[in-house]
Amino acid sequence: MKSFSYTITDMLGMHARPAAELVKLAKTLACDITIEREGEVADAKKLFALMGLAIKNNHTVTIMATGENEEEEIQILEDFFKENL
Repeated sequence: MKSFSYTITDMLGMHARPAAELVKLAKTLACDITIEREGEVADAKKLFALMGLAIKNNHTVTIMATGENEEEEIQILEDFFKENL
């Protein structure tokens, strides 16, 4: 398992557009991708689960990748967060 933590800097937090883009990206990856915020965990490949975390500006989340190619895929996810959130 590989993971990283990220503090959301987008003023709107993880609203519908970046959440949908994240789900779209996650579905192309071989790893199981989960996101954790304050003890709640969601599958990053499921939009409603992700939106249920209610991730706002200045919230810190932990993104975890487990499975094949986790080294490469965690970097793809980290780049996504830096560029979009």
